[in-house]
Amino acid sequence: MTMAHSALSFYVVGPLLWRADWAWGVPIIILTVVIHVFSLGLINQRGVRRLRSMTARRYPMLGFAQVMGTTTFLAIILHAVEASIWALSYQFLGALPDYQSAMLYSLNAITSYGHENLTLDSHWQLMGAIEALNGWLLFGLTTAFLFGMIQNVWMLGRNGRDT
Repeated sequence: MTMAHSALSFYVVGPLLWRADWAWGVPIIILTVVIHVFSLGLINQRGVRRLRSMTARRYPMLGFAQVMGTTTFLAIILHAVEASIWALSYQFLGALPDYQSAMLYSLNAITSYGHENLTLDSHWQLMGAIEALNGWLLFGLTTAFLFGMIQNVWMLGRNGRDT
């Protein structure tokens, strides 16, 4: 057995408790990414509609500020909702004592900030790392989305129409 195969089997087959972390973590990642992509699509439709409005055409900088401000605010709410999904999971699993602790832990994990005084029960600790992976994916999607919105605004301002 090669060293790579041995390491892979450790993470996939053993330890038994880690399988529960993956079994809970992967579906939560999928759920939050689907929610995120769907919500960003809705935000995009509304934002583009706002950019096409008279106010945005008359006052493009005001329209840009309104759209980007609103988009950023909605993205913050979206990330909070997704962190709360993780928090509810931690509470359901009994990994943390109460919802407030679970939400604080979740926000720390999803942002990769971490918190010394708050830890998951030992057999759920891998799930915190899985949530951090989820956070990287969600924040990457949000960053790409905001960049795309800025490009949309610039193209509308340059061409005076959609591209």
